[in-house]
Amino acid sequence: MKTYQTLMAGAISLLITFSVQADIVEVSIYKFEFIPKIISIKSGDTIVWVNKEKRQYHNVWFEQFDAKQPDYLFPGDRYERTFNQSGEFPYRCGPHPEMKATVIVE
Repeated sequence: MKTYQTLMAGAISLLITFSVQADIVEVSIYKFEFIPKIISIKSGDTIVWVNKEKRQYHNVWFEQFDAKQPDYLFPGDRYERTFNQSGEFPYRCGPHPEMKATVIVE
């Protein structure tokens, strides 16, 4: 009986571990756009932005979090941010203000 209880406790622990694991999602920066423009994720998930342009630099600027523009992402560069609170978070490219997108955290 004790072995059964130990096995069940281990199985439940594994299920809990797997069910709360956060995702990593990629957003491409290409042809002066964030792709996708609107992305929905769960709290705790991480988004990785990848600059897939051939020659152009960009950045990912969440003005509600960062008063100053972040560093530029040159072709092939990556930037990541983890979202731990729910809400709607608009962002843009500092050097190209027409490039706008939104993260929705459930």
